[in-house]
Amino acid sequence: MQNIIAPFNWRTELDVAEMDSIDNDIILLDNPLITPTFDRPFRVDVTTAIICLKGTIKGNIDLKMYNSQAPCIVVVMPDQILEYEHFSEDFSGFFLVMSKQFSDSLGIYNLPLHLSVRENPHIPLTDEEAEAMMVYYNMLKRTISIKENPHRKEIVRHLTLAFFYGLGYYIHTQNDEKKQTRKELIVEEFMDAIQKHYKTERSVNFYANKLFLTAKYLSKVVQENSGKTATNWIDDYVILEAKALLNSSKLTIQQISDELNFPSQSFFGKYFKRKVGMSPKEYRKQ
Repeated sequence: MQNIIAPFNWRTELDVAEMDSIDNDIILLDNPLITPTFDRPFRVDVTTAIICLKGTIKGNIDLKMYNSQAPCIVVVMPDQILEYEHFSEDFSGFFLVMSKQFSDSLGIYNLPLHLSVRENPHIPLTDEEAEAMMVYYNMLKRTISIKENPHRKEIVRHLTLAFFYGLGYYIHTQNDEKKQTRKELIVEEFMDAIQKHYKTERSVNFYANKLFLTAKYLSKVVQENSGKTATNWIDDYVILEAKALLNSSKLTIQQISDELNFPSQSFFGKYFKRKVGMSPKEYRKQ
């Protein structure tokens, strides 16, 4: 997916009451107002941590629905597909946005928490934990504001890394408390397999073979534990990717069809219209 997703410009897409930044590497946003752009799925090209202190956030990250109640933190990683549904009127919170280049310099993608955050981007916090997150945030904010400090960016880098190490502790604590059944693990492994192969494989048999299960048993477990059929999950991932490409790339519909491994643009168009109720061209124009 190199160089085909248009960068998402948080500076222009958010109505921001207050913003502190160092170039485009790290941006701190105080209580931003969400614009209509967020109503449709788009692929992000930055790491974003949303510290929710009051109210609720509802939305989808890579097809998983989250209804996050304060206090909590929601972390979205680069290349994930994001779609907001609702911010409550009493929402109060802060956004920490980092460019991929800045995140790479921190090495956070090599930390164990990277995989955990991708799997569980919503992290409930106690009042004390939320207060600790805000201590980091305010230290970052203060450091960024002192523009005459020649070591400002290096200090911010270390503070940001400390922020994510602290976040890793909260995730570790939650994972220790969470015990999954065998069937829940099967569903999780199925979802992981879809994320890796949905662009080329749309057959339940393929995923069943990957998990060393029969297609019938996999379908039964997925339906019972997720409320949706295995086929529906596969289709949903394909359609979500198609929508994101239509929204956040300059690819032609033929190129999107090729990217998703459809035999022809016509076949892709019929598939998309059957699932969405309109053609890819109509969806892109709306």
